[in-house]
Amino acid sequence: MGWPRPASLVGFCTLVRGRPLDADGLRPPWRRRLHDGLAALHQQRHRRLRSFRPTDGSALQEEPGDRMAPGLGLPPPLLDLASNDYLGLSRHPGVIAAARAELESSGLGAGGSRLVTGTRPVHLQLEAALAAWLGRERVLLFPSGFQANLAAVTALADRGSLVCADRHVHHSLLAGVRTSGARLVRFAHNDLGDLERRLAQARSSQPDQTRLVLSESLFSMEGTSPDVPALAALCRRHGALLLLDEAHALGVLGPGGRGLAHGLEGVHLVSGTFGKAFGSGGAFLAGDALLGDWLLQASGAFRYTTALAPPLAAGALAALRQIEAQPRIAPELLARAARWRDALEAAGWRRPAGHGPILPLLVGDDGAALALQERLEAGGLLAVAIRPPTVPAGTARLRLVLRQDLPSGTLPRLLEALGPTPSPLRP
Repeated sequence: MGWPRPASLVGFCTLVRGRPLDADGLRPPWRRRLHDGLAALHQQRHRRLRSFRPTDGSALQEEPGDRMAPGLGLPPPLLDLASNDYLGLSRHPGVIAAARAELESSGLGAGGSRLVTGTRPVHLQLEAALAAWLGRERVLLFPSGFQANLAAVTALADRGSLVCADRHVHHSLLAGVRTSGARLVRFAHNDLGDLERRLAQARSSQPDQTRLVLSESLFSMEGTSPDVPALAALCRRHGALLLLDEAHALGVLGPGGRGLAHGLEGVHLVSGTFGKAFGSGGAFLAGDALLGDWLLQASGAFRYTTALAPPLAAGALAALRQIEAQPRIAPELLARAARWRDALEAAGWRRPAGHGPILPLLVGDDGAALALQERLEAGGLLAVAIRPPTVPAGTARLRLVLRQDLPSGTLPRLLEALGPTPSPLRP
């Protein structure tokens, strides 16, 4: 006797060995796997979405949601110590005006991929301006940093390659390695000695193998930076390609905010985004003419996606002009970050690593990090607890972000809201 003939594909999928699903819908293995995975997730690591409305350049107001009692209206604004808008350019009048003018001229979306109908004059203008600013021969734009990193890794590595990645590189780079099929080895965070041992071993065993090194110039959850000149020199000695993700450094670190790879030989490809210091959205890859043409001809991540929205490109170009016109903004931000680190250390907190605008306060326990986040929110400050799997187990932290447009008096307010230092963190 044959199976019944369902009226639709949905009807067919509700049959298991000729019988309908149980009422709870968990009979198919894929549903059972998802259900069990969610049930096993500890409540302290359960994520949820929160909606915020900007009230001015430095404050956010949470929209009423399920966790808020009905009838209480909007909660008070929170001073934003979590966003990556380091230079405050997302609200800059010139940046907004440029995006608005492009919106009126070109429309909201590009309507096609770059190789079909999606390329607008503003895309070419932004690519040329970035290439000149960074001292690179070719720049290509992407709709997102995740997509740019996927394209970068798959352009430089294949199934016969070895990829050596810093232990803390962004998930998008690791996704690129998986897509490429290359063999992955991880080296200790910013440990060039460990990297050299791995490269030397690979070079000795397979001298003709393509070797690719992945790192970042400012690690978003650590606040740390590698010794980029030494890293580039090491890669040159061992004949390795170097892809450096400068998403969080551009506009802030390096000469004129051009990043830590600027002017260095041996950094073959730079990945950057416009969603941080540029205050816009989208991303790019910058390299030499050969790599640029290879990406154009062979990268599916570039060819088969709708082009970056023209208003975002126009906003990014206007932001670049602001960064070029105000060379003192980034050094002033870094000097302020040093003062914040000094004050936090003097208050008994472990000194946040690095010297950029990302200041992680290590707490350790997930629950303690969440409690600290809630304490700051009670004091009118928004900073987010970062927990595994984003960071290793036992290293939950509060990620503080210093921005150029934060009002004076923010640091004393932060220190008061933080309260007593947890005893394990005292020197």
